[in-house]
Amino acid sequence: MWPQAPELSRPRILRQSWRDLSFIHWAVEPASVAHSFPAGTEPDTFEGRTYVGMVPFRMVLLGEFLETNIRLYSVDSTGRRGVVFLSLDASRLAVVAAARSVFGIPYRWARMQHHQQGNHHTYTSLLRWPGVTASSKIETRVGEQLEPGPLEHFLTARWGLHLSRAGRTWYLPNEHPAWVLHHAELHSFEDQGLLASVGLGELSGRPPDHVAFSAGVPAWFGLPRGPVPR
Repeated sequence: MWPQAPELSRPRILRQSWRDLSFIHWAVEPASVAHSFPAGTEPDTFEGRTYVGMVPFRMVLLGEFLETNIRLYSVDSTGRRGVVFLSLDASRLAVVAAARSVFGIPYRWARMQHHQQGNHHTYTSLLRWPGVTASSKIETRVGEQLEPGPLEHFLTARWGLHLSRAGRTWYLPNEHPAWVLHHAELHSFEDQGLLASVGLGELSGRPPDHVAFSAGVPAWFGLPRGPVPR
């Protein structure tokens, strides 16, 4: 895993900016989440474990709104590493509708807030999605800048995402500067069904294994590649 992105081939189809991100991760056995990966991919591992990530942040894309994603870490049959999103909750309904219809990404609409006071960041979310009742409140306390090691690169240096569309698996590449990460701790964590809504409710009962923070990066996406061989 390298912190610098490979050069993204043109054309670039989308530019975003990700800001005030809290990276919250739980280590899990790969077999426990393998069923959630699209065809042609499997859990990527670090020292025999894979990770479930919850990442609340501010998104800048034709204005600003909030997101919280729950994600897994994937590798496909060609060796490309990426992420698999189990959910992406966002506070802008138009983005939710567009991402679901164009890319098939599992966006959901939610009422969300982000507050910063000094080195404390608080993110709240109330899902507004049919058939799902879930909410969360996450507060992180940010510390000094950290020197990323192999685990931080594994969790954050991901240059694409795997997604299912039209019965096939595709790889959507992205590019962004290397993350500047900070130590962080979870000051409070209230999960009322958010992890359970993607089949991972047991994680809400134990503390995360890794927490970090970044002020953010700009990011660009290229054209989807694939389909991924099964």
